[in-house]
Parts: sequence; C-alpha cells; structure tokens
Amino acid sequence: MPPPALFCALCCGLLAVSARAGYSEDRCSWRGSGLTQEPGSVGQLTLACVEGAIEWLYPAGALRLTLGAPDFGTRPGITCLRPARPFAGAQVFAEREGGSLELLLTEGPGLAGGRCVHWGPRERRALFLQATPHRDISRRVAAFRFELREDRSPELPPQVHSLGEDGACRPCSDEELLLAACTSDFVIRGTIHRVTHDMELQESVITVVATHILRQTLPLLGMGGPAGQGQAFIRTQLRCGVRPGPGTFLFMGWSRFGEAWLGCAPRVQEFTRAYTSAQAAHLHPCEVTLD
Repeated sequence: MPPPALFCALCCGLLAVSARAGYSEDRCSWRGSGLTQEPGSVGQLTLACVEGAIEWLYPAGALRLTLGAPDFGTRPGITCLRPARPFAGAQVFAEREGGSLELLLTEGPGLAGGRCVHWGPRERRALFLQATPHRDISRRVAAFRFELREDRSPELPPQVHSLGEDGACRPCSDEELLLAACTSDFVIRGTIHRVTHDMELQESVITVVATHILRQTLPLLGMGGPAGQGQAFIRTQLRCGVRPGPGTFLFMGWSRFGEAWLGCAPRVQEFTRAYTSAQAAHLHPCEVTLD
C-alpha cells in the first residue's frame, strides 16, 4: 500500500469530479459504477445521514465520501462499516486531518462485523475509496453499510473502544471487564444455549438464555428459550472459535446495525473476583449489581 503522503499527493493532483447520479430518494444511499467514471478522477459523494449504504459496481479510480449532517461533526463520534460479502475491487480508508489514511476495509474475508473508526470533535467524517487494480473488473462489487453515532465515552482508553472490534479474539483484562460493564450497550447475565456458525459471513451467533439484564440500549430479548425464558442472539467472529459450554456468563458488548456484537464474556465468578478486588481498592469505575 502506498504511503499516506503519496495518497495525499495523488488525490490533490487528480481532477475532482462529482459522482454521477446514483443517490437513493432519501439521499442516504448511493449506487454507482466505475465504468461511468472519468479516468484519473476522484468522485465526490456526500451523504448527510447517520446510516445508509454504498454499492460501487466495477470499481475504478477513487471516491471520496463525506458522511453525516453538519452538526454531527461537532462532537466526538464513531463510524462503523459493515461490508457485504463478497467485498471485492476496492479498499476503504478513513481520511484523517492532514491527509493521512487509515485502512478500514479491503478485499478478501476481512473482518466479520466490519470495522469502526473514532473521530475527534469537529473532525471531518470522510472516507476514501480506492479501486484495487485488476485486469478484469467484471463481477467485482465493493458494497457496505455505514452507521454513525455519537461517542458517549471519548475519555475511555482506546483498548476499551476496540473490544469486540478489529478482529480481536482474546480474553479481556480485569480493567477491560470493569469498564465494559459500565459502558457496553448491553450487559446480560445468562447461559449459552447454542452456537451456530455462518461460513459465508464468517460469523458465529451465540444464543443466550438470559437470567438477568443489567443494561440494554436496543431490544435484544425474545421468547423461545428453555421453559419460555428470554433469549438473546449475540454475534462474534467465526475465527474466535466460540463453542457451547457450561456455567453462567456476563455477556457485554455493542450494538452494530441493530445487532448485538460480543465484547467480553467472563464467567460470573471471574467478573465477581475482579469487581470485588477493585471495589476493595476503591478502583471500580461504577457500581455493578449482578443479582
């Protein structure tokens, strides 16, 4: 991948043109073809919405995409991208202040559930889509959904924001467990009823029988569990190798495109040990009641 400075020089030297018609009626989605784009141009797109979709057929050249309503960019925010499968023909970057680029999506299996990027206050929410060179661009489509939301906890350390994102399949540290319990979109105590695997999406879906809900910012529970108990469906990456197991867990994570994605899932005994130790030292970030 060329260095960011080369990208910046390349973008400044190319003729910037408006992308051809392809917006949805609500101006929140765009569908277009690289076959209609002028050679050596950078198409300019603006979608003043907090959620929508991009479908770039036969990618060629490059596109610059600006997201969100004008007032949305005055606060710290998060943008999440969920690629369609297969995602082919392009790379997607976050365009940072000063022209540097941060890779988010690329060809291949990629990251199940997509990627999220954090923006500072008043930072322009801009994505740079660059076609990857191929002799035959037929049947290549780079499509993804996007979702913007306000960053409610910008003061938290970066490792907390990345739990369940960016391909991490690792146990959470005690500090991460405690912070996740205070900041996650959902915190559910329950057991694993079953785990199913989607090979095409490279995702696993954990069916959780909930015994206690500590927090949820989206409706997760439905009926149908054993003895009529509520159950939730929580996604994670297939590569994490989640399997059914005995015991009671504390499932914590984030909402992405109306779906629940797993961040940390310690056994209740493990979380209780970490919380009790931090409470004794007056280092617990918030009060947590498991019963």
